[in-house]
Amino acid sequence: MTQNVVRMIDHTLLKADATKGEIIKLVEEAKEYSFASVCINPTWVSTAAEMLSNTPEVKVCTVIGFPLGAATPETKAFETKNAIENGANEIDMVINIAALKDQQNDLVERDIRAVVEAAKGKALTKVIIETCLLTKEEKIRACELSVKAGADFVKTSTGFSTGGATVEDIRLMRQTVGPKIGVKASGGVRSGEDALAMIEAGATRIGASSGVSIAKGELSTSNY
Repeated sequence: MTQNVVRMIDHTLLKADATKGEIIKLVEEAKEYSFASVCINPTWVSTAAEMLSNTPEVKVCTVIGFPLGAATPETKAFETKNAIENGANEIDMVINIAALKDQQNDLVERDIRAVVEAAKGKALTKVIIETCLLTKEEKIRACELSVKAGADFVKTSTGFSTGGATVEDIRLMRQTVGPKIGVKASGGVRSGEDALAMIEAGATRIGASSGVSIAKGELSTSNY
């Protein structure tokens, strides 16, 4: 796989039972392959940040309101500030999915904006809209609200719901947000072919636990 593609990968480990040894291995792999970031749960941010202190090209990405998105905006803002204090460079937050479905657009925007403002000038923000739970209209509205709230990226999935990224969703998200906002494909990207298809559809970042397999041109059995 080309280095350009490898540099788009957020090397991911978000399992509840991930051990410190597994996180250390993940970070070492990210350093070896020069992935864009490691994407880990907040409890491991300081560990990863310390390990990557001399590898600034590999960022520390963490998740907020994960995986359900049902926390309050204030809670998500606190989580974001705490993660940044611990060394996070990138924040992947889950929207309030129920609020989106209930047409509470003001709440959804406020939820996203709380994280964007907490991270402003310190970390990139990516908004996980959980596409597998949304209609086409809801996907469009989630992307529009993300842009309006000032997010840097929109992202397909947590990898913990009923489905992951699809080419069709990436294409729709790119069409909705335009050329200036990042689009991250996550969930089920298991091979170089998968990654290239997502990039061709408009993805600028790939979230995958299969980063090493993708870099080596192998097929992974991982679901994330």
